Amino acid sequence: MSIIAPCLWFDGQAEEAARYYVGIFGGSVDHISYYPQENPSPSPMKGGSVLLVEFTLFGQSYQALNGGPQFTFDEAISLSVGCADQAELDRYFDALTADGGKDGPCGWVTDKYGLCWQLVTRQIMANYHSDDKAGIARMMQAMMTMRKLDTAAMQAAFEGEAA
Repeated sequence: MSIIAPCLWFDGQAEEAARYYVGIFGGSVDHISYYPQENPSPSPMKGGSVLLVEFTLFGQSYQALNGGPQFTFDEAISLSVGCADQAELDRYFDALTADGGKDGPCGWVTDKYGLCWQLVTRQIMANYHSDDKAGIARMMQAMMTMRKLDTAAMQAAFEGEAA
């Protein structure tokens, strides 16, 4: 396990969600812990049900906790994925928006569990790290019109070419 592992709170779908994410991104489900039969916690989860799923995506450890319905995800936290290219971004976008997921502005996606993702290519991120402030501004202006990011269009905007 990583020294810091994000812990994602679910209402009974921790194992399902962990397997879903591993199925999309690759990785592994590393360990599943269960609530004791005599559950002493205030959680509404039943004894013997899944408590915590530890899983790994891209070498990063995560935890999926079944804690109950009192907390849900919102846009205040998202997982950002640096995609190798547009094809990889498209594949992840399609997978995360399937079965009840939703696309959002500027490349954001909310999956069927309510977890927010930012899908961006490494090329776009490299442009953000450049010293070309005008190029970055043009690229961001183009991005503001998009749902799923279009790397070629953003690159053209960065370079000052007409779309």
